[in-house]
Amino acid sequence: MSRAGNAARTATGVLGELLITLGVLLLLFVAWQLWWTDVRADMAQGERTDQLQQQWGGFEPDDLPDPAEPVDPGEPPVLPELAAGEAFGIVHVPRFGQGYQPRPVIEGTSQDLLKDGVGHYPGTALPGAVGNVALAGHRVTYGKPFNQVEELVEGDAVVLETEQAWFTYRVTTTKIVNPRDVDVIAPVPGDPTAVPTERMLTLTTCHPMFSARERYIVHAVLETWQPRSAGEPVALTQGAG
Repeated sequence: MSRAGNAARTATGVLGELLITLGVLLLLFVAWQLWWTDVRADMAQGERTDQLQQQWGGFEPDDLPDPAEPVDPGEPPVLPELAAGEAFGIVHVPRFGQGYQPRPVIEGTSQDLLKDGVGHYPGTALPGAVGNVALAGHRVTYGKPFNQVEELVEGDAVVLETEQAWFTYRVTTTKIVNPRDVDVIAPVPGDPTAVPTERMLTLTTCHPMFSARERYIVHAVLETWQPRSAGEPVALTQGAG
């Protein structure tokens, strides 16, 4: 075989090895994104949730009353203005099952903050206020807090826990929208010029799975609230629905 032929054969072999190495590195990167980020995020977000509950003065199991029935104790407390990155709540989704880990709610929706939990869109309502509490969360990677979002159906509970209160929202609608459809987080979803009269909650996440082509949207309305000291609301003990 000529020198030129040997050189071409050697070059082809080297290229093949490089492509195999690149493929292995890509597989490792995907595994890191889909698995290792979840492991780290689950640990960090779990610790953040525990810290919040301890900071709020958690209750020992023997001190908790029986799960409270839904009540309307008057006007709910409203949180003050928050700083970017501040953790102010914990979101519970009974429909996702007993294995679901409650997630901290962070002020802001930047990519860095969404690694720490569920993000609250600045400028939207806070729990307890009239308007739309709009939240964003990953569907894959970094703990994937909204991974099971498509399982939610009308009537399901989404519970927000804050230092002062438990807020139980009930799902009203779900839909898929274009990422540019920002009206879904307006005080009155779909009508940004309207004056809100209800206390709403909106969950947003990417759709379909492993893609950011669209957004999956869940709207809910506040059913009831109760002081945090009253113990867990009945919605958490009843599970889904």
